[in-house]
Amino acid sequence: MNSDNLLFEKEALNRGHRYIAGVDEAGRGPLAGPVVAAAVILPELKKYQRIRDSKKIPPLERERLFSLIVNEAIAIGVGVVSKEFIEKENILIASLEAMRRAIYSLEITPDLILVDGIHPVPISIEQRCIKKGDQKSQSISAASIIAKVYRDRIMDAYDAEFPQYGFSKNKGYPTRMHIEALRIYGACPIHRKTFKGVGF
Repeated sequence: MNSDNLLFEKEALNRGHRYIAGVDEAGRGPLAGPVVAAAVILPELKKYQRIRDSKKIPPLERERLFSLIVNEAIAIGVGVVSKEFIEKENILIASLEAMRRAIYSLEITPDLILVDGIHPVPISIEQRCIKKGDQKSQSISAASIIAKVYRDRIMDAYDAEFPQYGFSKNKGYPTRMHIEALRIYGACPIHRKTFKGVGF
């Protein structure tokens, strides 16, 4: 993470915003399970050297940072959208809905939300969409960590119920082993049957 990962937060504070929430999701690409989003309000301009894009952090470090963020954050919200919703609508709409739910579950209403990506969340709160925001904003990076760990834990629980798919390892993503398990066993109840590769 570069040294400017508080730039967007500083700009927002200079414009008079007080509570700034970073928002990100996890689970757009998998063939199974929900999509999960998180919204995180961190203390004003406090720098966390280890917080960066969750995809670049090893699992054990992500777990440690998850605990750090939970202990340090002013507020955290999580939104979970089921595979049924994903199948009924589409993954983009489901991801934005998960973000909306995460924001609404915050105990403090933010003045501004910083959103990872180019698509605005369907909510009336002022927002700024930031392409590759999980690499540019500490608040969004923190949200990416919360969302990723929260979703991974859900998939670990599903692994106990459907062990043949290896969900604890692949988290529902289309790995070679996962695709082979789908070929052998077919889809289970948490597979996204509208996704290419599931076999329907």
